[in-house]
Amino acid sequence: MIQFDFTDQRVLVVGGTSGINRGIARAFAQQGAHVAVVSRSEEKVQDTLAELSQYGNEVAGFTADVRQYEPLAEGIKELAEAWGPLHVVVSGAAGNFPTLAAQMSPNAFAAVVNIDLLGTYHVMRAVYPYLQRPGACVLNISAPQAQVPMWAQAHVCAAKAGVEMLTRSLACEWGPEGIRVNAIVPGPIANTEGM
Repeated sequence: MIQFDFTDQRVLVVGGTSGINRGIARAFAQQGAHVAVVSRSEEKVQDTLAELSQYGNEVAGFTADVRQYEPLAEGIKELAEAWGPLHVVVSGAAGNFPTLAAQMSPNAFAAVVNIDLLGTYHVMRAVYPYLQRPGACVLNISAPQAQVPMWAQAHVCAAKAGVEMLTRSLACEWGPEGIRVNAIVPGPIANTEGM
């Protein structure tokens, strides 16, 4: 395993209690970072914190739904007030369920767009005042659907394409402040929604 030194770096992983996001949170903790996670499930937050605390760094977590801006923003504000500016933010909350567009309800389409795209915007907007300047890194989790049309994935394709354009736009806006904004595109992850 490649070793990186994130000693005393403050990392927030939104959606960090399951799937690839939990793996990302674990990897940062293993490399010395203080790690905070956000999830809709208090049980998952506590389970993840129990695992992350074994690495000897400070850990924190709170529950919030990325579709609801105010509770998310309040939790991030409280974290930053306790820890100081954030060095790394990973926005990974996502929703997916394979459904043909002609059989999908408008509410189902909106649910994925609201989690993936609006949720990513909410995370970006909420963390912006608390990012380390210069030097912060923001990472949005995208998906192959952002660039490759897929059967039964119209909702995810639309949402993730939006996430990638939001990422590029914020890289333009925030780059001059010394904030890097990028997206990563992992392939299918076992035991995650849509798989």
